[in-house]
Amino acid sequence: MMAFGVPLAELGWLAAAVVIAGIVTGLLAGLFGIGGGAIIVPVLFEIFRLFGVPEGIRMQLCIGTSLAIIVPTAIRSFRQHLESGQVIPEVVRFWAVPSVAGVAIGSVAAAFAPAGLFKLAFVLIAGVNAAKLLFAGDRWALGSELPGRGGMAGYGFIVGLASSLMGISGGSLVTMVLTLYGQPIHRSVATASGVGVPITMAGTFGYILAGLPHQAMLPPLSLGFVSVIGVALIAPISSFVAPFGARLAHMLPRRRLEIAFGVFLLVVSARFVLSLTV
Repeated sequence: MMAFGVPLAELGWLAAAVVIAGIVTGLLAGLFGIGGGAIIVPVLFEIFRLFGVPEGIRMQLCIGTSLAIIVPTAIRSFRQHLESGQVIPEVVRFWAVPSVAGVAIGSVAAAFAPAGLFKLAFVLIAGVNAAKLLFAGDRWALGSELPGRGGMAGYGFIVGLASSLMGISGGSLVTMVLTLYGQPIHRSVATASGVGVPITMAGTFGYILAGLPHQAMLPPLSLGFVSVIGVALIAPISSFVAPFGARLAHMLPRRRLEIAFGVFLLVVSARFVLSLTV
């Protein structure tokens, strides 16, 4: 039997993948202060392939939809971390404007860049971050205190730009920067969840605008490069699960959290490396 031109058996497997992706996304958002875009994007890519979305705009649609899905998850995760008292509010406030500026530029660039660029950027950044967490510990450091206003603005811009190119909330990047300047992993993760809120909101808006010229090629119920159906399927699940991951993050010892975060980044990087070679 068929539904919307797709065999029901395949739709069943995809539905199961969507549910699992929602659960994993929520846990990752709460546990590591990240949005889970590395999980969402490949699931959406397969769904949009089966529904005939053209190759030239499929990756952009996945990234834009991923950013939109992450918005409520990031908000709930940030609220949970805020209650713990671990968030560094000055960093969240100061990075809001430069990170949104980076997202604005990245959203425009991502609409025209090849998919391989997104994957390569993620592999490089995530690989360095994972190496630091797993092998360097506190030996990798750029300072014992956060840099001044100019340096912080630069970091905020880079985090926003990279996040919009990869379809992520920027949590892994924020955590890496903060730990390089001597901030504890728990405070870094909590603060990363707060920085992810303006990044994902601005990224969603940017991808909507970037996709408007391609509206005729996009599937039904799409707002630019954001699939309303994809958001409706995954966002409620991930948002519901996020607070559980946040509570777990503050229960784990520091080193165990660092190792878990590093392993996660290596697994995701390996997936992107494989996709670049085929």
